[in-house]
Amino acid sequence: MAEIQPLRGWRYNPTLSADIDAYVSPLFDVVSAKQREALYRNPLNSIHLSVPRTDDPAAAALARLREWQANGVLCQDELPGLYAYYQYFRLPGSTREYCRKGFMCHIRAYEWAENVVLRHEDTLPASVNDRAQLLARTQFQTSATHGLYRDEDFALEAYLDEAMRSPIYETVEDYQGARDVLAVIQDAAVIRRFQAVLASRQVILADGHHRYEGSLTYRRARQAANPAAIGREPWNYHLMYLTNAAADDLRILATHRLLLELPDQLSEAELLDRLTPYFNVLLKDAAHDLPEIIAGKPWAFGLYLGGQAYKLRLRPEVHPLLDWDTTPEVKALDLTVLHFFVLEKALGIVGPDAQRAWPGVAYVRNFAECLQRVDRGEARAAFIVNEVSMSEVEAVCHSGAVMPPKSTFFYPKTIGGFLFSSIADDEAGNIFTEQFLTH
Repeated sequence: MAEIQPLRGWRYNPTLSADIDAYVSPLFDVVSAKQREALYRNPLNSIHLSVPRTDDPAAAALARLREWQANGVLCQDELPGLYAYYQYFRLPGSTREYCRKGFMCHIRAYEWAENVVLRHEDTLPASVNDRAQLLARTQFQTSATHGLYRDEDFALEAYLDEAMRSPIYETVEDYQGARDVLAVIQDAAVIRRFQAVLASRQVILADGHHRYEGSLTYRRARQAANPAAIGREPWNYHLMYLTNAAADDLRILATHRLLLELPDQLSEAELLDRLTPYFNVLLKDAAHDLPEIIAGKPWAFGLYLGGQAYKLRLRPEVHPLLDWDTTPEVKALDLTVLHFFVLEKALGIVGPDAQRAWPGVAYVRNFAECLQRVDRGEARAAFIVNEVSMSEVEAVCHSGAVMPPKSTFFYPKTIGGFLFSSIADDEAGNIFTEQFLTH
């Protein structure tokens, strides 16, 4: 189903690549203000292309890009290839080193209705427009979105491992503690093998919904302006990092819910009273044990409120009250249960749209931070959740629905500046491209 193509990647020149840690950056939507300031101080950091600090970001990014290309800061590879990308990382409390294996390529920017690339969350129009405007001006992609395909036979991993015997470069440690390694596959027969495997598969978009939809927006505009387009123009494609959903090294971290306020001047005792009709509420001795107490239990949550820890477990007989217009796969999710029975039923924030717009909830991945912010009075309560499983993500995507906001956090994130991709019109002149086109 999915058509992928090799690309002639743009990368930092060999001299700069020797210190690649200094030039990579977090994705635009996970850059904190403090991180931004540190990165902006380096005039050659990739953040100047992905998140320019100016009133006209698209114009600034284009000017910087042209300068870097003219001065040789960025250079384009002579031959097209697929770029193997490995991320080595550890999780808190574990001595195991994981390695998420994948590769970066161009994928056709399929409309959602084509059912080839599947999404699991909604996007915000303002963020999509920002990405689309940047892409329209620069025709340059600074970071790959993250897609998942499922291959139980692991047909491609041996080729990736072989490429990794001769890496192009690697980070010592990126901003999230991972080690990133890049290599390239330029063997035409091997590239066709990758194309054949993906041609029979759908792709689930794990991360980068706004950037992907920005590519769709740009592609629609180019199609409207070029009614005679044949579908092979560079602007039909999008830079994506693809990993195998069957791999054990694909990790999804939990994102907890922090209540910054309680509506209607609710007291802590009143909140507990409102939860009781829907949940079995058990007082626990130690807040730090909450993740272990709820681990692996469906519809179970930790609650930290007023210095006290509680375990919440939905009463099974009330689940049919969940009457949102969505699929059974979404209704079965822990986070849907939390958003319906806590945010809607207990707090009166009615419906997914109102909940997305409500400023009283924050999404926090760090468990200790949740407890600290409640203790400091920065939040009224913390709801601790289990992580979403890969099987749940796949079930929701194939059902055609989307999850509650901030349901998944695929870890680690891909980094910006490791590989750049051009979809400018002059890329169509690449004499090597035709041999990889599928018909």
